[in-house]
Amino acid sequence: MVTLETPRLILRRWREEDVAPMAAVNADPEVMGWIRDGSVRDEQQTRGGIQAWESEWESQGFGLFAVEIRSTGELAGFTGLSVPHYLPEVLPAVEIGWRLGRSHWGQGLATEAAVAAVRFGFVERELERIISIAQVGNDGSERIMTKLGMHPVRETVNPTCGRRVRVFALSSDRYLTTTR
Repeated sequence: MVTLETPRLILRRWREEDVAPMAAVNADPEVMGWIRDGSVRDEQQTRGGIQAWESEWESQGFGLFAVEIRSTGELAGFTGLSVPHYLPEVLPAVEIGWRLGRSHWGQGLATEAAVAAVRFGFVERELERIISIAQVGNDGSERIMTKLGMHPVRETVNPTCGRRVRVFALSSDRYLTTTR
């Protein structure tokens, strides 16, 4: 089982007790406003998502981590790596993504978690390239992508919802050159 630790966070695999707090994150319209068509998700949909994320860990050797606040044990949301099957034009690719509950916004936690997940992808899983995808107008996510050293490579439309998205990318060569 892969576990990553940062000064404030533990990134770990999913547990049964994570379903309810993650469902609360997914039920918040403000959190979900930039996700696909903006629809919220209920507990059953959240449970299915977590099961799919865990399956990706088994099949790919990477996936989305549950993000836990070290000082309290509270589930903040997720960050991690996944294959963006919903956007076939960028495949083959591995995407870094994140979703935190609103009470955890504005504290640098998404960036802190994403930095650890990117390092895991490049150093531990030896990925050649990691992308990130954000809907046009999601400035908060684009700021995180820039902090990760990513740069925009294309703009397109997400076929699952018709919304415009920007794709950012970072190569392992650039990552390893700038972090050593």
